[in-house]
Amino acid sequence: MVTATWNGAVIAESDDTVVVEGNHYFPLEAVASEYLRDSDTTSRCPWKGQASYYSLEVDGNTNVDAAWYYPSPSEAAKSITGRVAFWRGVKVEEKPS
Repeated sequence: MVTATWNGAVIAESDDTVVVEGNHYFPLEAVASEYLRDSDTTSRCPWKGQASYYSLEVDGNTNVDAAWYYPSPSEAAKSITGRVAFWRGVKVEEKPS
């Protein structure tokens, strides 16, 4: 089981993550949507394509652009379609099932 936590809240939890470049990509349905806030931020990866971001909001605190996903990943990155990864202080841990 892999868990993503921030500010005392479990943001995502799944035993079905895909690891790319050291980042766990969680299925969107495993992410607690009540903590996600849409962001206008985008970035581009040379091989994955254009990323979009979410900010996290927990107990009135905001972690800007702390989650990212690829709405239409390249063919080489199809395994992360519909998945979200985290950074900026979000703790991602693998725990024994």
